[in-house]
Amino acid sequence: MSEEKPASTMRSLERAIDVLEVLEATRTPLRLSEVARRAGLHVATTQRILNALESRGRVEQDGTGYRTGVAMLFGAHAYLATNRLASTAPMILQQLAAATGLTASVFVRAGSSRAVIARVEGNDPLRYVLPIGERLPLHLGAGKVIAAYMDPAELEAALDGIGEFTRADGTQISPEDFRHELEEIRQRGWVASHDERVVGASSVAAPLISADGECLAAIQVSGQTSNPAFTDPTPLGHEVGQAASALAARLG
Repeated sequence: MSEEKPASTMRSLERAIDVLEVLEATRTPLRLSEVARRAGLHVATTQRILNALESRGRVEQDGTGYRTGVAMLFGAHAYLATNRLASTAPMILQQLAAATGLTASVFVRAGSSRAVIARVEGNDPLRYVLPIGERLPLHLGAGKVIAAYMDPAELEAALDGIGEFTRADGTQISPEDFRHELEEIRQRGWVASHDERVVGASSVAAPLISADGECLAAIQVSGQTSNPAFTDPTPLGHEVGQAASALAARLG
């Protein structure tokens, strides 16, 4: 019994995380039955988990269904306050935004997705708001920099879950072309993207490489596609690459 109880406790924890991830991935509240279906759990089990999470403020509900609770923000704040990359990046991003006039951001990988953990607005503001912590794809924009340095097996698993490689402007990219683009990123050291995730927005991103050769994050500058700086993105590529090197040096 002593060996079974820890295993049961761990399984309960995994199920609770499954439920939270279902709620994190949706933009609208979900009914109990839908949460259970997406998490692959029985309705009764899902109800017990939601009740426990709700009692701790991690889940909220109203007449429309369940959603993540306000207490989830505490964990996000703790991450941003204690993560060295998140706390060190703003100074470098301020310099990068000032030098380019573009919005400067840092993205980190989370499984098969990425999230922005630091951002400084430039003089050429984007026409959309990108909240800290929003789940973003790895096959578009700055995500390609992170994908280019992933373990091959992990990359293939992530690509299998993407389906069609369709960009915001309607362009479809084959998996073979995408892999070729990742190879070019590794050789060039940066990537320019136009109208891939949002029509009318362009970006240039470079990898943040640690002293032991690990890709820790992607640094990006972004702005409106009509900005002349994106006509020839090479100078921006060098600027972003230098910023990535400077941030890596600060992290040690």
